[in-house]
Amino acid sequence: MSEEPDGERIETRAIHAGQVPDEATGALMTPIYANSTYEQDAPGEHRGYEYSRTGNPTRSDLEANLASLEGGSYGRAFASGMGSINTVLNLLSAGDHVVASDDVYGGTHRLFTQVYEEYDLSFSFVDTTDSEAVRDAVRPETELLWVETPTNPLLRIVDIAAMAEVADAAEALLAVDNTFATPYLQRPLEHGADVVSHSLTKYLGGHSDVVGGALVTDDEDLDERIGFHQNAVGATPGPFDCFLVLRGTKTLPVRMERHCENARRLAAWLAEQPAVERVYYPGLESHPQHDLAARQMDDFGGMLSVELDATLSEASTVVSETDVFMLAESLGGVESLIEQPAAMTHAAIPPEEREAIGLSDGLVRISVGIEHVADLERDLQSAFAAAGLQ
Repeated sequence: MSEEPDGERIETRAIHAGQVPDEATGALMTPIYANSTYEQDAPGEHRGYEYSRTGNPTRSDLEANLASLEGGSYGRAFASGMGSINTVLNLLSAGDHVVASDDVYGGTHRLFTQVYEEYDLSFSFVDTTDSEAVRDAVRPETELLWVETPTNPLLRIVDIAAMAEVADAAEALLAVDNTFATPYLQRPLEHGADVVSHSLTKYLGGHSDVVGGALVTDDEDLDERIGFHQNAVGATPGPFDCFLVLRGTKTLPVRMERHCENARRLAAWLAEQPAVERVYYPGLESHPQHDLAARQMDDFGGMLSVELDATLSEASTVVSETDVFMLAESLGGVESLIEQPAAMTHAAIPPEEREAIGLSDGLVRISVGIEHVADLERDLQSAFAAAGLQ
């Protein structure tokens, strides 16, 4: 686990970073500052806050906490993960080019291709596990490399340090979506990333009760640019949302330990099931980037995907017939979720593109929760039987 110069490790920083007892009352938990505006001592003279789109004390504590967890100096919170991704795109100009992972979250793909291509940005989607393919995709006008690792939903592992070398050579920014791994397992800034993106909705919130996003960087100038767009565009979270995420980050280390333990056991069990053609989980030695994951991550995470020997209809039956697993989009909550990317989270990607990157109709994505793993195995066994896949 990473530690700051004063020796505090991430388990301690998750609870204390960015937070001090309230001066007025001594309250240990950051209060929910439900204010839109703040009294000023004189025109233009305020006490750090003037308007809550620009800054809010609850949000400030969350941003400091997130920056500490990622080992960065600056954090910015947003109303959603897509809000944070959009803000990175706000840094670009018409005519700029972006190289992105081909196995990228469907919402990210939609934002890139259906929104920003209309504003004269261009995108190349490549296999970012292949550094040469990324280098070949770079153009003189390339200004951003956008990477997910592990990727969604095929759990590919991208060498962040290698991507940083490509970005540096191109004088481009390297942004890494660290949502799947969380800073408890992986800290991209340590490997050369310029900015880290999170959907706070997922593991950092951890309880499926809040939507949010974040960007973290070590670069003061970059943070100022991000902060300008955060304020100008206004995609900021409310104080209650920030309070909920702060509650979530306090238990991130203990939750991630259980998520990882359950995912390792469930992946090994699934690999032995007749209905399963392939398990995508970086913790398995059969994973093509297992060694890289072991070097780059502190553990292998709570997400996995399985390729079923099944039609679209049969796979739909599997995800619909579970009881412990909830059929739902999103991930990273304490409860286990199951979904079919081709029909749900990645439906925005054209079928021919899904097929080209290996995202088949029989692919099922699983967010492994913290229930007892034997109950998860039994639930999937029952769903396989309901679909006639035994």
